Amino acid sequence: MIFDTYQWQQELFDGSEHTFEMLKRTDTVQAICLVDDKIVVLEDEQPHLGSRESFPGGRVDDTDSTTRAAAEREVLEETGYSFKQWRLISVGQPYRKMEWFVYVFLAWDVVDQVPPKFDAGEKITLSKLSFDEVKQKSPQRFGYLGGSYSIFEDIDSLEDLLKMPDFEG
Repeated sequence: MIFDTYQWQQELFDGSEHTFEMLKRTDTVQAICLVDDKIVVLEDEQPHLGSRESFPGGRVDDTDSTTRAAAEREVLEETGYSFKQWRLISVGQPYRKMEWFVYVFLAWDVVDQVPPKFDAGEKITLSKLSFDEVKQKSPQRFGYLGGSYSIFEDIDSLEDLLKMPDFEG
């Protein structure tokens, strides 16, 4: 189960009432991972979604102590990489009528790499793209890389990406 639906009665300005509705889902994490001056991008295929390009990530589980712990777990599962440096660079709510937050982390300084452990419903192929290749894909809204457009639109290099401040909000 991914979604819960909430409905409530609310009085309008003219005194009448109306039923409002909102969805809620588990928060998710994404990680922009830097390896050898490249950005890790996944070709992720799932039975119900087809194939798409994305950054490593997924749902925040009840067992995750923090959103960063969720990001670390997802990156390890999907790529096999562990990183020393992590920074939260963005938090967004993609849809106004849905309580769902997406936390985007930047990870760099590889500590280790082990074989990834994919979920039964995933086929993942890992690639490493240049900054320019990722930036070129982000405005196309292809796969899930399009969701990163707001991060890449105002920066021009890996150095700019590494200089992004901690998210404050």
